Amino acid sequence: MLSSPRLLRRFLSTASSSLSSSFPKPWLFIGLGNPGEKYQSTRHNVGFDMIDAFAQSQGIPMTTVHCKALFGEGMVGGTPVLLVKPQTYMNLSGESTGPLAAYYKLPLNRVIVMYDDMDLPCGVLRIQPRGGHGRHKGLRSVIYHFRGNREFGRLRIGIGRPPGQMDPKAFLLQKFNRTARERIDSALQEGVEILKTLAAKGLTECARSANIEQKYKHLRLQTLQE
Repeated sequence: MLSSPRLLRRFLSTASSSLSSSFPKPWLFIGLGNPGEKYQSTRHNVGFDMIDAFAQSQGIPMTTVHCKALFGEGMVGGTPVLLVKPQTYMNLSGESTGPLAAYYKLPLNRVIVMYDDMDLPCGVLRIQPRGGHGRHKGLRSVIYHFRGNREFGRLRIGIGRPPGQMDPKAFLLQKFNRTARERIDSALQEGVEILKTLAAKGLTECARSANIEQKYKHLRLQTLQE
């Protein structure tokens, strides 16, 4: 492990020594995926893609290794954010995310996990304050290492369902076709704006506006497919 990140530690030190309660609490943004070139741009790695898109938009380098993860830290509109891409492989994601949340003593209501979801059409997003794992093994590992606590936020990134009788595991590890890739790239930019709103206004207000917009997007996609 490289030396521990310093920005948030300095921030927390300043906040704890101040009588003011005006300091915004940090957010921990976690994207799930598999490390290595073999898995780049596959459906199962859209959580990584979301972190990369957000990091690039905010000029946050993802060059530190911390708690078995690629890690970046920065400020978004005066709010500190921590960006995380676990390098443990998807099914063991919690081995990284659990220790990170504990290290920074963050309440789970300041954690957002981003991951692929076959229950949503390709390119449709949903943001939620809590929930189960929905048979997603990476998310299940995160919940396990959060000691069974499910009270953390999720940004679900729709990838659609496999065609015909295709094995879901094979589907997840495939790259997107051209049309699907365009939808995902558009969704990633929408996700960047959602996360910026989240950092500025909080999860409740962000979810209210974002989910309504994404619902209409879902309906438009359904109409196009009919």
